[in-house]
Amino acid sequence: MPKVNAEYEHPLMKGYREQLNCGFPQVKDVFDDCMEEALSILSKEGITAYLEAAGFLCRMGRGVEPVLIFLEEWPSAAKRLGETALPTVMEFILKMYKSPNGKAIVPFLQTLAAIARRLHSQERMQRYLDLALDVMNRTTGSIHGIHTTFASPGLPELYAQAPYLLSQISLQGLKNWVEYGIRNYGDHPERQIDYFSLQSADSKAVMQRERHGTLMVDVERKLDLYLRGLWEHHDYLVPYSLGFDELRKPVPYYDKLGIRMPDVYDDFNGIAGIDRYRATLAHIIGHKRWTTAIFADNFSPFQRMAIEFFEDARIEHLVMQQYPGLRRIFTSLHPKPVENACNPETTSCLRHRLAMLSRALLDTQHGYQDADLNTFVGRFHEIMAKGKSGTEEIADLAISYVAKTRRQSDQLAKMYFDNTVVDYRDDNRHMWRFHEQSDDEEMFDDHRKIELEEKERKGLPPRHYPEWDYLSQTFRPDWVSVYEALHPKGKAADIDKLLAKNAALAKRLKRMLDLLKPQEKMRIRYQEEGSELDLDIALRSLIDFKSGANPDPRINMSHKTSGRDIAVMLLLDLSASLNEKVAGTAQTILELSQEAVSLLAWAIDKLGDPFAIGGFHSNTRHDVRYLHIKGYSEHWNDEVKGRLAAMEAGYSTRMGAAMRHAAHYLEAQKADKKLMLILTDGQPSDVDTKDERVLIEDARQAVKELDQKGIYTYCINLDPKADEYVTDIFGKQYTVIDNIQRLPERLPQLFMALTK
Repeated sequence: MPKVNAEYEHPLMKGYREQLNCGFPQVKDVFDDCMEEALSILSKEGITAYLEAAGFLCRMGRGVEPVLIFLEEWPSAAKRLGETALPTVMEFILKMYKSPNGKAIVPFLQTLAAIARRLHSQERMQRYLDLALDVMNRTTGSIHGIHTTFASPGLPELYAQAPYLLSQISLQGLKNWVEYGIRNYGDHPERQIDYFSLQSADSKAVMQRERHGTLMVDVERKLDLYLRGLWEHHDYLVPYSLGFDELRKPVPYYDKLGIRMPDVYDDFNGIAGIDRYRATLAHIIGHKRWTTAIFADNFSPFQRMAIEFFEDARIEHLVMQQYPGLRRIFTSLHPKPVENACNPETTSCLRHRLAMLSRALLDTQHGYQDADLNTFVGRFHEIMAKGKSGTEEIADLAISYVAKTRRQSDQLAKMYFDNTVVDYRDDNRHMWRFHEQSDDEEMFDDHRKIELEEKERKGLPPRHYPEWDYLSQTFRPDWVSVYEALHPKGKAADIDKLLAKNAALAKRLKRMLDLLKPQEKMRIRYQEEGSELDLDIALRSLIDFKSGANPDPRINMSHKTSGRDIAVMLLLDLSASLNEKVAGTAQTILELSQEAVSLLAWAIDKLGDPFAIGGFHSNTRHDVRYLHIKGYSEHWNDEVKGRLAAMEAGYSTRMGAAMRHAAHYLEAQKADKKLMLILTDGQPSDVDTKDERVLIEDARQAVKELDQKGIYTYCINLDPKADEYVTDIFGKQYTVIDNIQRLPERLPQLFMALTK
C-alpha cells in the first residue's frame, strides 16, 4: 500500500534525506514523518547533529533498529533534556559500541525518551549514564573472577527496567539498587540477569527498601495545577538528586530553565511529601513576586547570610498573609535550634543565631530569651505591619543585626550547623547582582525553530505508545510509533453508487432508525416549580381546594431533552488480508467493508450521533499508520465519501496501538457514552513479532485501558476462526460474522442494537 501523499517530496526534505545518507528502506518509509517532529523541536544546529548521529547509527553495523529508534525517540528526549545533551548520549553509545555491549544499544535507545521524561535534566541524565557505565565496566568480561570478553549480562535488562524503576524509586534509590546488584551478582551472569530484570526476590526486596517518600514526577501535575491555580504562575519543574553530591548538598533554586527541587521528599514532622513541595514552591514564588535583586559587592559574607535569613522570613510572612494555612507547614518544617546549644568559645555561632532568629520571626511562640533577638523580631514585625517592606529595607535591618550581635568568635573556622538548615528554602541566588557580569548571562540560547516552506504538512509528528509485555507483565515504554495523516481522496460518486445499490436495505434501516431517534423534549410532571403550568394537575388541585381538601402544590411541569448522548469511533483494519476475495463472489473483503461502512455511516448520520472513522495498518512497531477518514467535526459529505472510496489494504494489524490512538480522539468527546467499534478480519499480528500472543495480549490490555477511560469497545470480526482469540481480547464484547456477504446488512443492525 503506497504511503499517503508520497508522490511529492519537498526539496528541503530531500536535502535532509541526502544529509542522513542511510540506505535502509524502512528508514525511508518513516523519515519524513520523523523530521516533521524534529523540525518542530530542534534548532538548525540541532537538526544537523540529529542527522549526523542517525547517520552514524545507520553505518554502525547493528542493522536498522538503532537508527529507527533514534529517529523516533530523540526529538521527544531533546524536548526534555535540551538538544545539547546529544553529544553526551552519543559518547555513551560509542563506548557501548567499542565494548562487547553493542547489543545493549537498542534497549538503551528504546527507553531514552521515557528516561528523559522521568529525569528532566541533563545533569540527572548524566547521573543515569554514569550508573549504566558503572554496570558496564564492572560486569563486562568476567565470570567467577575469570577474565573473558563477554558482554555485561545485566545491562540490557537494566535499560529495559529503568523507566519502571524510576517510577518507583528516586535516582539515588536506583543507584543503591544497582550497587547492590553489582556487588552481589557481578560475576554470576544468570543471577545478574534475574536481578536486573526484577525477576529475583532479592531484586524486588531491595527496590521495596529503596521506595520511600513522594517522587516529584508522580505529583508534578498536581504541583503544576497548584502553581497555576493558587499563584497564577507557571514554570517548568526540574528535579535533582540528593544522593550524588556528598560534599555539597544541593538545595532548591530557580533560574531561566525552571524551578529545581529534590526528586523525592519524605514525610517529615507530620507534613506529607507533597506539602513539602508546596512549601518550597510557595517560598520560591514569593521571591519571584516580591524580592528585588540588590548588589552584593559591598556586603561581607556574614552580612549577606543575615540578609538572606531576614529576606526569607519577609517572603514567608507575605506568603502566609495570602494563604494562612501555610503557617502550619512552615513552622513544622523549620528547625527549632536549642538556645545556648552552641559554645561561642570554640565555635562560630553566627549561623546558629541566625537560625534561631529565623524561627522567632516565623513562630510567635518561639520561647527564646535572647534580648537582641527579641528586639530585632519586634523591629521586623513593625516594618511588616507598615505594609511597605522591601528587600532594601530588610537588608538595612539585617546589617543592623549583624553590627549589634557581632562576636569575635564569628571568625572561627569551625561553624555550628546542627539544626540550622531550612531545607524548603532556595539558595537565594536570584537576590544578588554583581557589577561584573559573568559569562552565564549568555548561556541561555534561543532555540530557533525551522519551518518547512511547504504550506501544507503531509502529516502530524509521530505519537509514541507503550506496548504490553505479557511475559514480564510490564509496559514497554514508547515502543510503538503511530503516524497519522488524512486519507487520500477518491470519487465520492462510488460511495453514492454503493448506497443506491443497497436502497432496499436502507429503507428497512430507516424504519429502525426512526424508532431510535430521540424526542425533542420530554415532560416532567408534578413539579412545585417549573417552566409552565400543568393544566390537568392545576384543575384537579383547584377542585380539591374548593372541596376543602388539601390541594396538590405540584401543579407545574418542566421539560428535558430525551436524546441519545453517544459518541462513536469506527476503527477499520486495513491490513493486506482484506484484499482476499469473498468465497463465491468477485468482491474482496475490502469492497464489502466499504459497502458496510458506507451504510453504517449513513445510518449514524441520520441518527445525529457524533462519529469518526479511522483506518490503520502496520509495518513493524516503527511504522503504524493511522488514517483519518472522517473526523468528529466533519459532516457526512462528499469529502468524507471520497476518502472512504479510496480505501486500500496493505501490511499488518497492530491493533493495540491503533486502539490507543483512536481513544485519544474519542476520549475528548463530551458524551455520556463512548463506543469504539473495531472492524477486522483477523487477529492482531505484525512482521516483527514472532510470538502471536504478544499482540493479542497487548490488544487485550488496550481494551482494559479503554474501559478504565469509560470507552466501550466492541469487535466485529470477519474471521471464521476468530473464536480462538477474540474472546481473549474482547471478552463477550464481539460478534463474528461468518457470512461476510451479509456484512452490509449486519453492521448497521449491530450498531443499532448496541446503542438502542
